[in-house]
Amino acid sequence: MRKWRNRWLPAAGLAVLPLAAAGQGFLDFNVYPYLSDVDSDAVFTLNIASKLEGRWSYFSLLNLYNQPATAELSETSAYYTEQNLRWQIREASAFDLSIQHNMRSGDDNDRLRLGLRWRLNDSAPLQAALAALNLRYALTLHALQIDDRDESVWQLEHSFRFTFPALSDRLYLAGFIDHTFNETLPDGFPANPVVAELQLGWRLRGELYAVSEYRLNQYRRQDVNNLALGLQYRLPF
Repeated sequence: MRKWRNRWLPAAGLAVLPLAAAGQGFLDFNVYPYLSDVDSDAVFTLNIASKLEGRWSYFSLLNLYNQPATAELSETSAYYTEQNLRWQIREASAFDLSIQHNMRSGDDNDRLRLGLRWRLNDSAPLQAALAALNLRYALTLHALQIDDRDESVWQLEHSFRFTFPALSDRLYLAGFIDHTFNETLPDGFPANPVVAELQLGWRLRGELYAVSEYRLNQYRRQDVNNLALGLQYRLPF
């Protein structure tokens, strides 16, 4: 059965947390006091990543949004989070099995995604080329989505990070592209919508960065693009 009632999903998400950390990871806190076009967009983001025992790894993001700017926006703009648990299929493999618990405020909109993640920079044929570009890149196929929808939705998720040592060790460019397929949407939306973020960061001092973030969200009927300016503090562990 593909569908899974949402009342069970929070328990599934919490169940992945007790695994012990292996001591390699980070938290980064992002605040965005300036938003160019969409005032109801995310003003705070927390990212957490950690390597765990037994070839497991964990990554999560939490977005907090401004209160809705108009009556047309519902309270589902309050928060959005993804909890990702990944398992490397064997030692030295560039592939991970992936499970994602996707939650947001509101009713009947949580989902569970199952898939396969490919870390291209850990693939032997690509290692040298991507290292020369100072690029880390991963592609995740979320092949199965379990929620209250009738259609079989699937998604491709791209994530990447460039550094520029020839220019400065203070500079980076990172982001993601989520491309969703086979989703039934109202008229006026793209057939296969994209949500993407591109963040340019400059290290000011220690682990404090100034960040500029371009955002694309094709689930919005208008103001699809947005620019956010802010600060990031990164805490390695």
